[in-house]
Amino acid sequence: MEAEAQVHAKFEVNFTAKTVVKATGPMPEPHTLSLSNLDLLSGRFPVTYFYFYRQPQDENSILKIEALRISLAKTLSYYYPFAGRIIQNPSNSEPEIICDNTGALILEANTNIPLKNLDFYNLNESLQGKLASVTPDFPLQVQVTHFTCGGISISFTFDHALGDATAFGKFLLSWSEMAQQKSLSCTPNHQRSCLHARSPPSYHPSLDQTFVKCSLEEITNMPPTNILLKRLYHIDASCIRRLQELACINGKKRTKIEAFSAYVWKIMVNAIDNKIHGKCKMGWLVDGRSRIRGDHQNSMSNYIGNVLSLVFGEASFAELKEGSISDIANKVHDSIKEVTNEAHFLDLIDWIECHRPGLMLSRVVLGREGPALVVSSGGRFPVAELDFGFGSPVIGTVYSSIERIGVGYMNQRPSAKCDGSWIVSAILWPQLTAALESDSIFQPMSAAHLQL
Repeated sequence: MEAEAQVHAKFEVNFTAKTVVKATGPMPEPHTLSLSNLDLLSGRFPVTYFYFYRQPQDENSILKIEALRISLAKTLSYYYPFAGRIIQNPSNSEPEIICDNTGALILEANTNIPLKNLDFYNLNESLQGKLASVTPDFPLQVQVTHFTCGGISISFTFDHALGDATAFGKFLLSWSEMAQQKSLSCTPNHQRSCLHARSPPSYHPSLDQTFVKCSLEEITNMPPTNILLKRLYHIDASCIRRLQELACINGKKRTKIEAFSAYVWKIMVNAIDNKIHGKCKMGWLVDGRSRIRGDHQNSMSNYIGNVLSLVFGEASFAELKEGSISDIANKVHDSIKEVTNEAHFLDLIDWIECHRPGLMLSRVVLGREGPALVVSSGGRFPVAELDFGFGSPVIGTVYSSIERIGVGYMNQRPSAKCDGSWIVSAILWPQLTAALESDSIFQPMSAAHLQL
C-alpha cells in the first residue's frame, strides 16, 4: 500500500489541447432561454461525470478524438442550450441561457501513469484540481485524458442550470448514439416555460421551513464544514440483495435504494454527536418528470432542465440504533412518498414564484440545520451504454469539484460490468467515512474491482 500511495502521489495531468466545438446542423435562431422556477433551485453547482476506458483495440486514437468532436457537434444541434452561454440578467439578477452557439469546450490532457495506478478510492488525491470546471462562457466542458497504458478517461462537466441528472443522462446517451451512428432515442424538449406557476400561486406552508431564498455569493461562501472527503466505493450485488431482503422481511416491498438508505442511516448515528444534535437527518433527490402531468401523456419524459425536489427525513438516535433495517426502510419510504406527487411539485413551483427573483436552496443543503446526508439514486443513469468509439467503459460515476458543501452526499450508479454491483460516489465527513468503512459492505474502489 505504501508503494502504491507513492505512485498515486506522483500522478500528474498536463493539458495539451483546447478546442471549441460548435453545433452543426439545423438550429433555432439565437435567442435567450429563461430558466424555469425549478432551475432556480439547482444552486448553480458544477456537475461532473467521469468515465474510464481501456486502450481501444482498433484505429488511431487521434482519429477517434476527431470523431468524438464531430459527433458532439451533431449532438449539440439537438441540445443547443448546451452550446450556449449563461449570463446574469441585469434586471432581476437571475441566470439565463443565451442560445447563440458559442460552443462546448473540449480539453485534452496526458498523464504520467497507467490507468491501473490511479487512486480510484481517494478522489481528493486523484481528481481534485485535475478536471476542467465550467465557466459562464462554456457551461459544458469535456476533458479527454490519455494514460500511459493507452487507456483514457472522459469527464463531462455541466453547469447545473442546464439541467439535472436525468437531462444530462439523456444528453450523454444521445451523444453516444450519435457517435455509433444510431438513431437518437430521445427527442429533447427544451420548452422550460411548461413549468410555469399557477395564477394565483399557492403552496403548503411547510415549504417555508424546507427551502430558503439565497444568492450565488451565499452558496459560494457558505460556512466551511468538515464534509471534505471525496471517496469512491464498490458494493457487491450480494450485499445489495441482502439489504433488500432485510428491508422487506415484514412483507412490505422496498426498493434497493430504500434498503440501502436504511442501512446507511442506521450507521450515521455512529458519526454524529448526539449531545449536540438531537436528530439524525437524511435526504433524497426526487425527479418530478413522472409526477407532473403535461399537455399529453409522457410529454415530460424528454424534458431537458431541472425537475428535482429534495425531501429530508429525520429520526432520533434511539430510533435508528434500536430499529431494524425494515423499520428504518419504512421510514425512508414514508419520507420519500411525501414528495412523489404532482401536488408537491406544483406547490414547489409556486413557492419559488413567490420568492423570485433569485436562487433557492434547501436549508439543510446550506448547512444551516446540522449534519445530514443526501442519497441520490442513479440506477437509470447510462453507464455501460456510453460508447463514444472507445468501447464500453470500465467505470462511470459522478464527481463534485465543489470545495464547500453544507451536506454529505452519496450517489449510486450501476457497475459497468452489469452484474448488479454498485459504484457509490460520496462526499463525507471523517467520522462517517470511518463508520462506513468499519463494515465490509463499503469496499474502497480499486483497479482490482475493474479488472484492469
